[in-house]
Amino acid sequence: MGLVTGTCLANTGQDVVCVDKDPELVERLCEGDVPIHESGLKELVEENLEDGRLTFTTDTQEAVANSDIVFIAVGTPMDGDGSADLSAVKAVARDIGDSLDGYTIVVCKSTVPVGTNHKVAEIIRERTDDDFDVASNPEFLKEGSAVQDFQSPERVVIGCENEDAAETLADLYRPFFQRSERFVMCDVPTAEMIKYASNSMLATKISFMNEIANICDEVGADVEKVRQGMSMDERIGPHFIYPGLGYGGSCFPKDVRALERLGRDSGVQADMLSAVTDINERQKMYLYEQARGYFGSFDGLEFAVWGLSFKPGTDDIRQAPAIRNVRRFVADGARVRATDPHAIENARAELSDLEDVQFQKDNYATLEGADALFLFTEWNEFRNPNFERIRDLMADDPVIFDGRNIYRPEKLRELGFEYRGVGRPNQ
Repeated sequence: MGLVTGTCLANTGQDVVCVDKDPELVERLCEGDVPIHESGLKELVEENLEDGRLTFTTDTQEAVANSDIVFIAVGTPMDGDGSADLSAVKAVARDIGDSLDGYTIVVCKSTVPVGTNHKVAEIIRERTDDDFDVASNPEFLKEGSAVQDFQSPERVVIGCENEDAAETLADLYRPFFQRSERFVMCDVPTAEMIKYASNSMLATKISFMNEIANICDEVGADVEKVRQGMSMDERIGPHFIYPGLGYGGSCFPKDVRALERLGRDSGVQADMLSAVTDINERQKMYLYEQARGYFGSFDGLEFAVWGLSFKPGTDDIRQAPAIRNVRRFVADGARVRATDPHAIENARAELSDLEDVQFQKDNYATLEGADALFLFTEWNEFRNPNFERIRDLMADDPVIFDGRNIYRPEKLRELGFEYRGVGRPNQ
């Protein structure tokens, strides 16, 4: 989020310096070596580096002192009790307070609970006599399409008590609005809540649809037709009602838990948010449970796994269903060959303790003699493969477990596969 924000702002003509504590990371970025897979980001970094608008440094004091606007873009991972870990945000606030040189707008883009920006202001005020304003400007970027999301925003939320500072931030974002401006100008607590409420609503839709899919499994209904029928209602719409293996990544899991914790700490019993998390955790193991029901025992079986990242378009494996399922497959006696267009190295590091897991660049190479193919991530490369070739490579009586419902069951059954989707009739 920080790298995308800085790069996209530089691309509008702003002079941007990005700060990180890791010297090795900064050195890589100075050479145009982007350490994450994000569509279009590397090209933008290289272009703005070459033009001199974008620089990278480990020197927080110099960067802050020479800046008019400072963005806080550090992580807020989930703490042991489900709340957001704000240690990095507070540490940056202390660094900013020690480094200010004249009036500065401090903008928190990190996802933080209501009240955090007030704490940031207190920390800075304790360490400087310089004038400043603190604003909340939550990000709404999707991994895999973050550059596109930043450059064509659905909305920009600015929470700030100072109208002049809020208007300055609005001016910063206006180059990204070609036809209409979609700003939400509000107070700081409201801006903080908008972010958490948005992510929690999307997560709720995902868990709701997965629970409907599980009911369809039991009653013989086809969840794909159910979804189509639901989506035609304008009040519901088609977005985020695709059944699958739940949500992962770094945002939804921690944000739902953090909002639930905020509710409890405020005296509100957030039962729905608790249920959303519980459903999602169960859903991640859906394919494992389906396979156990189908095979009984995994001893001696060969499994092919397609997709390791938590979603297409990213190499992020945090909270990815594939990782947890692979561990269970191996623990129960199976051998696994896995592939992913971009997440192999991250998965290799995460699963380095498992001897019975091999990684292949070629998705077909995972299929030789495989008893089952598991589709975890709906990358475009996996959407329309050569099923005749797949059938010839796999063992007798091949079965495909489709965790994203991207294949046509009737076609696969005609070709001799057993097909298992999410909430789709087995026959």
